[in-house]
Amino acid sequence: MGRILAIDFGLKRTGIAVTDPLKIIASALTTVPTAEALDFLQKYCADEPVECFVVGLPLHPDGNPAQIAPQADAFVARLSKLFPEKPVFRQDERYTSNQAKQIIFDSGIKKQKRRDKTLVDKVAAALILEQYMLDHHW
Repeated sequence: MGRILAIDFGLKRTGIAVTDPLKIIASALTTVPTAEALDFLQKYCADEPVECFVVGLPLHPDGNPAQIAPQADAFVARLSKLFPEKPVFRQDERYTSNQAKQIIFDSGIKKQKRRDKTLVDKVAAALILEQYMLDHHW
């Protein structure tokens, strides 16, 4: 048994969140440049047991795939090939970036820090992970 790792894929940056070993709490972990995401995941999985991956599924509000969907699908294909023993699940990520921005704003973080887009990406990944856990009764 291992952690669940969630990924908020972006063209420039990718947010990453993980559960605790007991899969009770979802926490924002980091944001990495997308070009380095798979290398980061290899190193992370070498140090920590990861049971599966959850990758955000980019959809428009009407349910149609967002413009970034083909790149996210290609990332999922590379991830599945790199970790054939770990299942990769998709989770609707609609509104997670907006929710992340609101959570950051509500937390009272100073304006300068709120402008840090890497913070939004990792919080959005945590929201994707939380929703996956709720949907699958973790």
